[in-house]
Amino acid sequence: MRAVVLHEFGPAENLRYETVPDPVPGPGEVLVSVRAAGVHQIETAMREGLTIGPPLPELPAIFGGEVAGVVAAVGPDVDKSWIGADVVTAHGRPGGYAELAVADVSAVHRIPDGLGHEAAVTMIVTGTTAIGLLDIAALTSDDVVLVTSAAGGIGRLVVQFAHRLGATVVGAAGGPAKVAAVRGLGADVAVDYDLPQWAGTVREALGGRGVTVVLDGVEGEKGRAAFGLLTAGGRYITIGAASRTEFRPDAAELEERDVRFTDALSLLLAGQDTPADETRALAHAAAGELVPAFQTFPLSRTAAAHAALESRQTTGKVVLVPDA
Repeated sequence: MRAVVLHEFGPAENLRYETVPDPVPGPGEVLVSVRAAGVHQIETAMREGLTIGPPLPELPAIFGGEVAGVVAAVGPDVDKSWIGADVVTAHGRPGGYAELAVADVSAVHRIPDGLGHEAAVTMIVTGTTAIGLLDIAALTSDDVVLVTSAAGGIGRLVVQFAHRLGATVVGAAGGPAKVAAVRGLGADVAVDYDLPQWAGTVREALGGRGVTVVLDGVEGEKGRAAFGLLTAGGRYITIGAASRTEFRPDAAELEERDVRFTDALSLLLAGQDTPADETRALAHAAAGELVPAFQTFPLSRTAAAHAALESRQTTGKVVLVPDA
């Protein structure tokens, strides 16, 4: 099969599109013909050899556990009725950056009717993470919610959910196109946080109302600015640092301003996503309650996909699809 293999940590160009042996399903496993594979921001850091999340893999490595496709074969003890089924899993092996992957049948979901492979692979981790973040945030219709990276995979889902809930939603993203996309999702206020006075724009747009919840996927200086917009009694909740620069509020300032800080990403990583959590995320998408956004790249252009993700030139989830 064709796959994208990393032989040496470094820039995106180190991802090589080459021929490798086909994986073979063992007991309790299915072989999936990959139609869509998810790409994570954290994988760009791992590719560089940065240990800011999961442990680095042994090289050579094929990244990407998020896989959607069609079951092509099954292991010796797996029901043959799985063959031909449209499925999605968060635990594809050796990795989803390939034409074929195997997975434990216990970790595989049948894709709900009406949901495509790209949408399903977007929801299986990104959607499940967004649902977990929202469970932690426990938003109400009375909240004024500021979402950073609001045009990203998680941010888009959070904006949609908060809007449907009836909360006042402020979406911050980089550049006019992304701001327009966020506004189209239902954000009451959409701002370009690449502009230096964006926090002042938010204050003016809210007309004196304070932000009660920040859901921050960027951190760094933009996270600091978002934190500064919180009113007394507010909540600052982080879900990762796309800027690759951590921001952690000072304990004394938290106490002085009566603001609560939660590192949601650490809580979610410390926990364990269950099949029920993944099923819930897929069901939200199948019902049209959450509409995932994705941008596709051919498998042979995985290096370009990584480069675009690192430069924050993508909209929604980055998904690899088979070459035509």
